Amino acid sequence: MAIALITGASSGLGAEYARQLALRGADLVLVARDRDALEEHARTLRRRYGVAVEVLVADLLKPRKRAQVEERLANREHPVDILVNNAGFGLPLAFERNDIDDEVAHLDLHVEVPMRLTHAALGPMLARGHGRVINVASVAGFTPRSTYGACKGWLISFSQWANGVYASRGVTVTAVCPGFTHTNFHERAGLPPGQEGVPAWMWLDARTVVSQSLRDVARRKAVSVPSLKYRVLVALARLAPPALVARAAARGR
Repeated sequence: MAIALITGASSGLGAEYARQLALRGADLVLVARDRDALEEHARTLRRRYGVAVEVLVADLLKPRKRAQVEERLANREHPVDILVNNAGFGLPLAFERNDIDDEVAHLDLHVEVPMRLTHAALGPMLARGHGRVINVASVAGFTPRSTYGACKGWLISFSQWANGVYASRGVTVTAVCPGFTHTNFHERAGLPPGQEGVPAWMWLDARTVVSQSLRDVARRKAVSVPSLKYRVLVALARLAPPALVARAAARGR
C-alpha cells in the first residue's frame, strides 16, 4: 500500500490530490496549517475511501514545523512513496509595491520548502528503488510573470534535472504546470470569483488537472501541462517575442 504525503492538503489542488490518490488506494499524510480543515478532510477521506490518514499540522515557513515534515519523509520504517509539494500562495504582480518580507516568504515556500522536502524524501526512496515526487508548479514558470513565474520556473528546471538524474534509479520527479484553475487560490489572494481578470475559456477544474497530472506521473514525465489548450499556449510562448509574452502574462491574477 503506497503512502502519499501532500502539502497544502486542506483545500484546492492539495485536497484534490488527496481524494484521487485515496481513490487509488493510497494511504495519506496530510500537511497544512489549518487544523480544523485538515481534520475534517481527513475524516471524510477515511470514511469515503477506507484509507489510513495521518495529519501533520505545520506552517512550512517555520523551521521547527518544517523539520517535523522532513522527519516524517525521512522515516524508513513507514516510508513515503509519493511526495506532493503543493503548498503555496500568490502575491500581487507589482513587485515594487509588495512588502519585501512577503516576497521572501513567497520565495521560501515555493523554492526552499519543496527543495528541502524533496531532499528529505529522496534518501529513503532511492534506498528502496522507487518513489514519486510531484512538484506543483505553473504555466507561469514558462513566462515572465513577476516573482511567481520566477519561483515556478526554478521548480520546473529543478524537476527536469532531478527526473533526468534519478528516474533510472526508480525515483521520478514531475513538475505539474496547470494554468488558471478553479480553487480558492485567488480568493486567498483577495480576488473573489469573477474578479480575477481571466477569460472563462482559460479556466481549468481541479479534478482534471490532478487526473491528467497523475497520468503523466505514471508515464514518468518530467513536466506535465494539463489540458491541450495550455500545452499549445506554452508552445506559442516559447516562439513569441519576450516582450509580447510578458504583456500577455500580465493579464489576470
